[in-house]
Amino acid sequence: MRTMMRVVMILAIAVMPLLSRAFDVHQLRQLAAQKNVTCILVFGDSSVDPGNNNRLTTTFKGNFPPYGKDFFNGRPTGRFSNGRLATDFIAEAFGYTTIIPGFLERSLKKEEFLHGISFASAASGYDDLTANLTNVLPVSKQLEYLEHYKIQMRRLVGEKKTEEIIENAIFILSMGTNDFIQNYFLEPVRSKQYSLEEYEDYLTTCMINDIKAMHRLGATRLVVVGVPPLGCMPLVKTLVGATKCVDSYNKASFSFNSKIRDKLATIRASLGVKNVYVDTYDIILRAMASPKRYGFAVTWKGCCGSGTFEFGETCRGLTTCQDPTKYIFWDAVHPTEKMYRIIADEALRSLSDKILA
Repeated sequence: MRTMMRVVMILAIAVMPLLSRAFDVHQLRQLAAQKNVTCILVFGDSSVDPGNNNRLTTTFKGNFPPYGKDFFNGRPTGRFSNGRLATDFIAEAFGYTTIIPGFLERSLKKEEFLHGISFASAASGYDDLTANLTNVLPVSKQLEYLEHYKIQMRRLVGEKKTEEIIENAIFILSMGTNDFIQNYFLEPVRSKQYSLEEYEDYLTTCMINDIKAMHRLGATRLVVVGVPPLGCMPLVKTLVGATKCVDSYNKASFSFNSKIRDKLATIRASLGVKNVYVDTYDIILRAMASPKRYGFAVTWKGCCGSGTFEFGETCRGLTTCQDPTKYIFWDAVHPTEKMYRIIADEALRSLSDKILA
């Protein structure tokens, strides 16, 4: 009996960090003030696009119900979730704003430029072809908009202050999913040109070039978000005809993420850019393996429609589950607001430990 009690206590202690490791926002803000963190600048795909695609001629949009069901006032904004994204929660933790607006948003106020902007575009990727296939913003265009942002900032606060703001900003880069799903596996465009390993190498080379371009524009602090377990997406399982996570897709995610980490170590050494890697692969797999620890009940499908294949346009106007907080996935591809909050908390811990410490 005593042995069993000891085992239970050991397990409880091991689980406690997952359950109760509340993030210390006050400490984060103190560190951010000490390190003069100014704002958050975001680049990527639908995981961080707050609505830039609303202004583009593309079918990859989420600016209609039921998207935004749990956003402020239940308003669809273009975010591919029921509520806010991880970047919104990160900005809120820093004390800047409750949301990160999109650069192409028409109603932007001048002061909003000071808190942070997202240049991200849903369906984009490290590979420019990925964005071109769907008529969205490639990273090269997102970086061009960063230059436009700097011009507007100079008009607002002057050249010297603008350079200081960029130098002390947190840059966030989150993409890669569409490169594999859209460009390699389900629509085999690049697979006719590259082996999987060659394509991973090509994507990491593209990523390095993007980071170098950011550095030339003033970036010194960088967060790179890894690719999630692609084989666990409800859409992928449906299209492949699997009931469990598809191992081949997950192996590709894991391999690519390992290469991202290796490249980031090189960037630290060669450019002096402080950076941190956010392991969404591990975060989501942990939530799927132990859903009750996080308050989830449904891991195999999304909240919108049947939850097995609907996302974007095919999710338009559909009924949803009663309680999205019980779901990891909002649609057949994208996480719920609750899952994004968990990812944000992990990102903030890494930021505090490796960039702001």
